[in-house]
Amino acid sequence: MTATPAFWAVIPAAGVGRRMGSAIPKQYLELAGRPVIEHTLECFIDHPAIAGVVVAVDPADPYWPEIRYATHPRVIRAPGGAERCNSVLNGLEALSAHATDDDWVLVHDAARPCLRRSDLDAMLEELADDPVGGILAVQVRDTMKRAGAEGRIETTVERSALWHAFTPQMFRLGTLRQALRQALAEGALVTDEASAIERLGQAPRLLEGQSDNLKITRPEDLALARFHLQQQGRLD
Repeated sequence: MTATPAFWAVIPAAGVGRRMGSAIPKQYLELAGRPVIEHTLECFIDHPAIAGVVVAVDPADPYWPEIRYATHPRVIRAPGGAERCNSVLNGLEALSAHATDDDWVLVHDAARPCLRRSDLDAMLEELADDPVGGILAVQVRDTMKRAGAEGRIETTVERSALWHAFTPQMFRLGTLRQALRQALAEGALVTDEASAIERLGQAPRLLEGQSDNLKITRPEDLALARFHLQQQGRLD
């Protein structure tokens, strides 16, 4: 009898981009009295269907040991890489010692702390039998412009088929590992997991999520994230 595939999460917490003018990486900035990454991790650690969480952090990261989940029994630490895709692949390689190639992996941004439980539940249910997997996303609602020289509008882009790619992005462990290995071998630093899967000729499914699943990239995002967490009832 074939075992039912498990669900795992991978959180790349190295190579995550700009620090918003702070000496502290953005995933460790304070949000409602706690580091951003703690809010992110609890989305998965507290979920009964998630078997475990792999966090890819720089081996010399001085902030990670202070995180309350750093020694949690369901958390596995993996070495971070120079880019997001390197960190994710390192996380998958570490997970391979605990999971099977058919298990599902949900890759989620460390600086995206407002993921709703309802969105995560919908993802696990809707994609569990999907032949490829998919991502949380939100349809583009604003008019989109493509810039040309000197920051001037070159053209208006038809938005009806455009989506904002969010995370989690959910794929089979073996397939995603192969996709990332191949992309990196070909010199492609893919910016999300779906891009790597697309390079294999597969078409991930778009699953509409909530727009409050924001990624913290600017200082004002911290106040907005706090508001969203309050609205979700996740703050004491």
